Amino acid sequence: MRMEFVAVTVDCQEPPRLAEWWASALDAEVTEAGEAFAVVASRPIELAFQRVPEGRAGKNRAHVDFMAADRAAAVERLRGKGAAVVGEHSAPGFAWTVLRDPEGNEFCVSERTAEAARRDQAPIRL
Repeated sequence: MRMEFVAVTVDCQEPPRLAEWWASALDAEVTEAGEAFAVVASRPIELAFQRVPEGRAGKNRAHVDFMAADRAAAVERLRGKGAAVVGEHSAPGFAWTVLRDPEGNEFCVSERTAEAARRDQAPIRL
């Protein structure tokens, strides 16, 4: 039986406030908002936020990754909205920035490196 991936749900203390922040960050809309649950429509999946009694402690066990053509510009825009930069990383073919949203949930913004882009555009030789 096939299942369809529809949402990533983030535990938080203020779902409506955090959903509004993410909607602004993703240029998306809050499609559901209640005291204990909120949803941001961001295709191909939705981000949902549910209220939990405890604050975030320790490192996220899972996080959301985004790809940007201009990572530096995307990171600066998110910082201007209140995201905090945690670190910068790279691996062959791509680089990424780890950030935290206003409640401390970590997420990444990545980009393909120029090396990877050149490799992808090189003709295939048989």
